[in-house]
Amino acid sequence: MINKSIEEQTLFGHPKALFILFFTEMWERFSFYGMKALLIFYLTKYHLFSDNSGNLLIGSYAALVYAVPVIGGFIADKYLGFRKAIVFGGIMLVLGHLGMAYEGNAATQSITGEITRDNIALQVFYFSMSLIILGVGFLKANISSLVGELYEVGDKRRDSGFTIFYMGINLGSLMATLLVGWLGETYGWSYGFGAAGIGMFLGLVTFISGRKLLLGKGESNNQSFLEKTSFGLKNEWLIYIGSILSTLIFWQMVQNHEAVSWALKIAGAVSFLYIVYYAATQLDGKERGQLIALTILIIFTIVFWALFEQAYTSLNLFADRALNRKIFGFELSASQFLSFNALFIVLLAPFFAWLWVKLGKYNPNTAVKFSLALFLVGLGFGALVMGINVSGGGKVAAVWLILAYLLHTCGELCLSPVGLSAVTKLSPVKIVGFMMGVWFLATASSEFIASVLANIASVDTSNGMAPDLNLAKQTYLVLFEYLFYTGLGVGLLLLLISSFIKKLMHGVDKELNN
Repeated sequence: MINKSIEEQTLFGHPKALFILFFTEMWERFSFYGMKALLIFYLTKYHLFSDNSGNLLIGSYAALVYAVPVIGGFIADKYLGFRKAIVFGGIMLVLGHLGMAYEGNAATQSITGEITRDNIALQVFYFSMSLIILGVGFLKANISSLVGELYEVGDKRRDSGFTIFYMGINLGSLMATLLVGWLGETYGWSYGFGAAGIGMFLGLVTFISGRKLLLGKGESNNQSFLEKTSFGLKNEWLIYIGSILSTLIFWQMVQNHEAVSWALKIAGAVSFLYIVYYAATQLDGKERGQLIALTILIIFTIVFWALFEQAYTSLNLFADRALNRKIFGFELSASQFLSFNALFIVLLAPFFAWLWVKLGKYNPNTAVKFSLALFLVGLGFGALVMGINVSGGGKVAAVWLILAYLLHTCGELCLSPVGLSAVTKLSPVKIVGFMMGVWFLATASSEFIASVLANIASVDTSNGMAPDLNLAKQTYLVLFEYLFYTGLGVGLLLLLISSFIKKLMHGVDKELNN
């Protein structure tokens, strides 16, 4: 009877709940990446932000998006459970995305250059971003954790289950960058942001409707605490209310780049000091070496993601201002070029998975793979440098940006899949959660650094448009050359110390590569 019940709950050999989570995550990523693809254009073309201001705002927002899941994951682990945290996060995301559909009045620029903006619309926009930050904080990490709960320890289906789940992420990203960007740039910003909101609503409905298929997985381990009352309200409701009130902090922080910068610096310094303290006082030689190796790898990932995440700022603006966007006679919108990353992941992920296995004993160690990722992301900018140099007085051919995204995606596939596995296997058991938080904090830092780097290519605009093509190309050339040499230089440094890092890992590297 039990076996029959289990069999009835599977689809293609996996729990049916996996496909509920697949579609939930697909729609969540659809909304997230769709909105992010439009963001720099909405700021620079509609509200007439300078490139500098637009880049830094996106950097602050993206940094908070990657930092807050550490808190959301802690609350879900200790109190709410994954299911309730995901539902709450989904509701916040729907409200945030729909709030962004309110455009208000477009900014105007006078003959003397003075800009008048609709400040009420901007405050609605900032608050909507704070709701999205909170929503991602509760949904992103916890839905991945819930996928893990669907499988028992040692279940051989786990890896393929996560592969299916992550395909949902890339499918959502691919659809969003093709559709949402096109709607926003062609028909109006509210259509693009509204479509992102509708996508998130579909994801939330999918998750709620599939609750029975979860078979009790993802529920709170501390239900008695949630049921208790404090200040006349159940603790569960106090958690929700306190979380919603935190949006007031995010609302202000997203507008204050210095506050985000200092928060990241302080959090990074405290985390680093704690790692040094823990390694020196709590660990023996083998575990200490593994923690040091992981910390070094995490530091290098900051550089990789700071270069890779130019996609939503400098590369997006480059595609709009300096790229001949016609492909086989059909013109893509600038934001639609972002879809090539998701497309290449879908096409190349199976190949890379096959390649690492096929290489056998010649499979590169983790540090070498990370250095290869840095080389590839640098070479992607090298392709753009070449494209600009051969373009003469006209726009740059689209093939150069597509080649850059191909190289960047190959770099991502060398670094990202093995990264989280490295965190779980190299971290001491008692601080795995803390080190996972450090991983996300490093990603948050890289998002902020990416926005600062993008400002190297800040172009003076008039009414949101870059007036001089050649000046724009030369400005982007300076940035891309710098990122080209940075990728190659840091990649070479990591390659030179890769054997040292491998020794510190004490054989764990073999597990990561199998």
